[in-house]
Amino acid sequence: MRTHDVIIIGGGAAGLMCAMTAGQRGKRVAVLERNAEVGAKILISGGGRCNFTNRDATPERFVSGNPHFARSALARYTAPDFIALVEKHRIAHYEKTLGQLFCEGDRSARKIVRMLLDEGAAAHVDVRTGINVQAVRKADDFVVETNAGEFAAPNLVLATGGVSIPKIGATDFSLRIARRFGLRVTPIRPGLTPMTLRPETLARTKALAGVSAEVVLRVGAVRFREAALFTHRGLSGPAILQISNYWKAGEEIAVDWAPDLGEDALVAAKRERPKAFVKSHLERVLPARLAAFLAESAPQSPLGDVRDDALREAMRALKDWRVTPSGLEGFDKAEVMAGGVETDELSQQSMQTKRVPGLHVIGEAVDVTGWLGGYNFQWAWSSGYCAGQAIAT
Repeated sequence: MRTHDVIIIGGGAAGLMCAMTAGQRGKRVAVLERNAEVGAKILISGGGRCNFTNRDATPERFVSGNPHFARSALARYTAPDFIALVEKHRIAHYEKTLGQLFCEGDRSARKIVRMLLDEGAAAHVDVRTGINVQAVRKADDFVVETNAGEFAAPNLVLATGGVSIPKIGATDFSLRIARRFGLRVTPIRPGLTPMTLRPETLARTKALAGVSAEVVLRVGAVRFREAALFTHRGLSGPAILQISNYWKAGEEIAVDWAPDLGEDALVAAKRERPKAFVKSHLERVLPARLAAFLAESAPQSPLGDVRDDALREAMRALKDWRVTPSGLEGFDKAEVMAGGVETDELSQQSMQTKRVPGLHVIGEAVDVTGWLGGYNFQWAWSSGYCAGQAIAT
C-alpha cells in the first residue's frame, strides 16, 4: 500500500535538501535515516562550523568520469541560492579563504541541520531516525522494508552518501542498492585524503612531522596553491588533499616550496649577503626545519663562493621537488568518497536513473567529487534540489 510519494533513504545534506524541495512542491515525503540524528557529516564539517558551500563552485572544480555532468545541477541550484537560504534563517557566516563559507560560532553546524529540518517540517516532510533498511524491492511501487515496517512510494531516492568516515555510520548502502537495480558503479577510492610515503622517504622526512608551508603542488597539468604538511606517515594539508583527487598510483607529485621566489632568488641573495648560506636565506621564507632539510641538497659553501648557475640549479630543485607517494590514506581519513554510480546512468537534470523510472541517486553516491572547501556540500544541495524538483507522482 502506497504510503508516500517519495522515499528518501539517507538524512544527510543531499537527502534533506531533496526532502524539503519535494515537500515544498506538495509531495508526501519520507526520509529514512539509520543514525539517531540526521546530518552527521554536516555536524562534523569545518570543526563543527560547517563549510557549507563555496562562492566559486563552478563545474571545473569537480572530478567525474563525465566532467560536464555536474554543470546542469550546479546551474539550477547555485551557491548564492544556498547562501540566500542561510541568510533567510539568519545564520551568521563568514568567508574564511578561497571562497569557503562557514557558520560563525562553535557547534554552529547544528544551525544548518535545524534550517533543513525546519524547512522540511514546514512542508510536512516525515523524517524518521533509527531506521534500519532491511530490503528494497520494486513492484508497481518501490517498497522499503525496515525495522519500523514497510514504506511504499512510486519514487525512491538513494542519498546515503559514500563510505568515507565510517565512524559516523557511512556505508556503501546506496552503491549496493544501485547495483541491485542494474546500475553501473565506478571503482571507488578515498577522496580529499592525506598521502603516504615510502619507508625510505619517511626515513628522510620523519624529523619534519608537523611542519607546514604554503606551496604550489602539481600533478600532471593540475596545480594548487595551498598549505602542505608533513606527517609521520607522509603528507597532508589542503594542497595534498586537493591533489589526491587527481593523483594516480605511481605518479610523481611536484612541490614548489617557495612559490613567491624566482629562480634567481639565491643569485640576488648572493649579491646582498655573500657570506650567508642557502639555509639561512631559506629560513627567511620557510620554517627552520624545512629550510635545513631542503638546504641539504644545495651547495654548502657561502653564497659568494658558489657560481650563479649552481645557485639557479639549487633554486630550480627547490621549486620542483619531486616525490612519488606510496598511496592514499584510507576512507577513515578521507573527506569524501571518489567514484560512485556512473553518471551515464543518470539524467543531469533530474538525477533519475535511465534504467529504472522513479529511482534517483544524489550526493556523494554519484561519481562527482568536488574540491576541498565546501564544494561537496554544494553538490549535495544542487543534486538534492534537482531530484526534489523532478519527483513525480
